[in-house]
Formats: sequence, structure tokens, C-alpha cells
Amino acid sequence: MASKLVQLQSKAAQTSQFVAKHGCSYYRQLLEQNKQYIQNPPTVEKCNLLSKQLFYTRLASIPGRYEAFWKELDSAKQLWKNRKELKVEEVGIAALFGLECFGWFCAGEIVGREFTFTGYYV
Repeated sequence: MASKLVQLQSKAAQTSQFVAKHGCSYYRQLLEQNKQYIQNPPTVEKCNLLSKQLFYTRLASIPGRYEAFWKELDSAKQLWKNRKELKVEEVGIAALFGLECFGWFCAGEIVGREFTFTGYYV
């Protein structure tokens, strides 16, 4: 166990040195590639304006998402009506998708409980 800890510490040190050496160049490269998205000057007013634009843009997209939701729901209802015509492959894919959703739910619960399997700390 101690040897694993030493290996982990050495890997962490190597990673830290790599980031310290190459982090600035990566940061500059990332900013250069995305300079068309940078607002100059970066003022509080500009940030407030952008946050309002984002909020109202998202608000304006609600009707389209609402319609898409009802289309998806109608599609699911249609599948349920015609469930006798479903192929085994389609049912298997749906079952695997449901199992994956359940697995992600369980993983989220475990992370939310601070990586305990038995319950919440009180």
C-alpha cells in the first residue's frame, strides 16, 4: 500500500511539473484560438450585458423546446401503442439505455453521499 502511495505522489509531482512548464503556453494557445469570443474591454457592464443576453436567449428558446418535448412524448406514445411490432433489438437497446440511466443515477447518489454506500452522514 505504501508503494502505491509513493507511486501516486511521484505521478502527481510529474503532472504538476508538466502543468507548470506547459500550462501558460496552452493557456495562450487556447485564448488565441478563441479570440473571436473574447469581449474587449472586459468590464462589469459588458459581463452584465452578456449575462442578460444569455438569459433572454435561453428564455426565447423555451417554446421550441416545449414543442420538441411534446413531439418526443407523442413518439413514445406511438411506440407504446405499437409495442407488439417492436423488434427484439429495439427492446434490448431500450433496456440497456434504462439500465445505463439507473447506473448514472446510482453513481450520482454515491457521489452525493460523499462516496458512501450505506447512507448519509448525520
